[in-house]
Amino acid sequence: MANTVYPEADERPLEGGWTLLVTETGRHGTPGDIHRPAVRLSAQVPGTVASALQSAGLYDPEQPHSLLDRDAWYFRDLKGEAPGPAILRFEGLATIAEIYLNGILKLRSTSMFACHDLAVDLTGEDELAICFRALGPELQRKGPRARWRPQMMDNQGLRLVRNTLLGHMPGWCPPIHAMGPYRPISLIRPAGIALADLTLTATLSAAGIGSLSTCFALQGQASTVELLCDGRSSTLTSLEPGIWSGELQLPAIEPWWPRTHGKPKLHLAELRIDGVSHALGLVGFRSITIDRGMDGRDFSLRVNGASVFCRGAVWSSADILSLPGTAEAYAPWLTLAADAGFNMIRLGGTMTYESPEFFKLCDRLGIMVWQDFMFANFDYPAKDEAFRATAEQEVADLLGAIQGSPSLAVLCGGSEIYQQGAMLGLPESVWKGELFEAWLRDASKTWRPDVPYVDNSPVGGAMPFAPNAGVTHYYGVGAYCRPLEDARRAEVRFAAESLAFAQVPQQSTLDRHLPVQPVHDPRWKARVPRDRGASWDFEDIRDHYLALLYDVDPARLRREDPDRYLDLSRAVTGEVSTETFAEWRRPRSTCNGALVWTFQDLMPGAGWGLVDSSGEPKPVWYAMKRAFRPVQVLLTDEGTNGLDIHVINEKDTALETELSLTCLRDGRQPVVSGHRRIDLAPRSALTIPATDLFGAFFDTTYAFRFGPPSHEVSVARIFDVATGEQCAEAVHFPRGRASALFDAEIKASLEEKAGFWFLLLETEVFAQSVHIDCEGFRATDDWFHLAPGKPRRIALHPRAETAPGTRPSGEIVSIGARKTSRF
Repeated sequence: MANTVYPEADERPLEGGWTLLVTETGRHGTPGDIHRPAVRLSAQVPGTVASALQSAGLYDPEQPHSLLDRDAWYFRDLKGEAPGPAILRFEGLATIAEIYLNGILKLRSTSMFACHDLAVDLTGEDELAICFRALGPELQRKGPRARWRPQMMDNQGLRLVRNTLLGHMPGWCPPIHAMGPYRPISLIRPAGIALADLTLTATLSAAGIGSLSTCFALQGQASTVELLCDGRSSTLTSLEPGIWSGELQLPAIEPWWPRTHGKPKLHLAELRIDGVSHALGLVGFRSITIDRGMDGRDFSLRVNGASVFCRGAVWSSADILSLPGTAEAYAPWLTLAADAGFNMIRLGGTMTYESPEFFKLCDRLGIMVWQDFMFANFDYPAKDEAFRATAEQEVADLLGAIQGSPSLAVLCGGSEIYQQGAMLGLPESVWKGELFEAWLRDASKTWRPDVPYVDNSPVGGAMPFAPNAGVTHYYGVGAYCRPLEDARRAEVRFAAESLAFAQVPQQSTLDRHLPVQPVHDPRWKARVPRDRGASWDFEDIRDHYLALLYDVDPARLRREDPDRYLDLSRAVTGEVSTETFAEWRRPRSTCNGALVWTFQDLMPGAGWGLVDSSGEPKPVWYAMKRAFRPVQVLLTDEGTNGLDIHVINEKDTALETELSLTCLRDGRQPVVSGHRRIDLAPRSALTIPATDLFGAFFDTTYAFRFGPPSHEVSVARIFDVATGEQCAEAVHFPRGRASALFDAEIKASLEEKAGFWFLLLETEVFAQSVHIDCEGFRATDDWFHLAPGKPRRIALHPRAETAPGTRPSGEIVSIGARKTSRF
């Protein structure tokens, strides 16, 4: 089995030396049918057919051709390998794969998500061949009749095949089809012992006592077996021949925390067998539970007993072309997630499973993972025993490889299956079933009893998609064009998806990858996501809020001033998202977490992603970075109750702060201001009415309208008293953003300290959505509001291609100014 561990084995990845032959469906039945001089391409493993064809100049990811009607043959010569027993390990084959050794069929795999260990006896003159059969004919296979048919997929046969939905969702992603050995293939030479059916569980009690337990079947002889961690050990017992189990108690162990709430501490776990130590990997000790609240309708994650507001985004893919699973491929993306203050990322059921390397990085970065199983929208054949067995093995392969990983926080049966059935008017008895409420739940508990399980997402309300109970996919603000106030009115408890917009990338990205006329060019529109069959796309949704927040006609603006249209479009989604998260994070909110749809784009353009497909953060990424700060100040308009200031400290240490609030007329003149010292306890939050800072009534929200408006903008800041550094800032526009578009002149100066560059910005007039354009450098903040009264200091980090010693230069613009500042 693929979850067997060989501690003393010689394990070598079979990466190079592969060749590839792509043919029409069914042309060759076995490797022996293939004419040897046939032209073959060089291929990398792990990799996909699409990535190999692209490397050969035979595939264009921007205009992909279908691979559904092609067979693909991979060959590797094993001549020269030492004769004798060995194991060939296949960690992921997409999707209908036949494995041949010396022309003889040894194994057939029908799931992209299955792992296989194939025991072989090598002769030293061997050839390995893998045929990936065309998926098209398999998708035409008949199965149990479906009770509903989701429109978002391009082929209903996908419900019967364990294959990613990436590439099969028109309007969501390009039709790049997964095919090939996308996960590693290894040659293992077992030596000495092997650990079969290994389980490893790390937990943390309410008293702070860590527990590390294990059980496995030992293949080989041993007199004593010990479990070691954190400088302590426990002797395992063998109650039946070959089966060893035991538990190690670790009082006062340092726990693992998500990055917003503490340190993601990891510990090395080891087995010592007859005095020889074998590493089991890094583990983390934490408890994660779901709090349903007093009314039973809530959904809140409690980590180590503390309530954690979860925020982040839904992962799509590090690269839809090659589907990589290496740490090198994941690291740039997950580093950006960490830099933006994510403490959770969701692997949704419409995507694909990521490798253990993904979880190892999340462990180190302190990012929790919500893991859907790869089931979405379809009516799956849950009563089919073969389908059930495949699904259970899928769970075992996934979870068996990431045991002890503390970042795995939630397991979920799938995405929008319950919602799909319910929205079509079908009764609950039709769309609920034992696949999600029994089989997947039980398999999850077998392998990861420390991780809570959720039947489906969304789930929990009068209807599965109702936002005021359980888990929702909230698009009230967003696709449904509800006013911003709906974020509070909907009483969201936990949004596993939210706030989807066509997010415009930085202009530098468009110049490099999509130099076409925005909106009007068909190449631009092809990159804008839409729901299949809908009469609108997500650019229309963005335009709705553009008109609402800035009092402009988007259609006219993009005709007459496309550059300004793009800049306002870049600003508006960040502003909507910032206000929505302010509502959700305030102390009296019903919301316990929200994840944005999605983290990254799959192709250049105005996709859903916070980060574009090249890895460059979009303007909205910076807005999320500000909205996700663990030490935060928020402003919410409470109408005739005035303006509320919310101060949050999620850290595990106390913080002495200075809070200030200033209301500005004409963007420069303070008409009222106040400040207060506040001692913030660890993991605390409080709400302060603005009038408490002023000491008297002032119509901060312009709700009473006694006379003309006195100000256009209010600015709250919170400072760390010990360092004098600004922790956070929040802005409120009582008359809307259009009334606060001032022609601000920004003064910029460069500063170098210890080889690092900083940009000092100051203004005498409030500037909206300030953008720093600095070729060769990335600013730590961008598209932010700049208020008078205190300079902002922004670090400029050189990009990889920037030569050492390069002095930064560039320009600064804001959406209300006619002038450009240069530095």
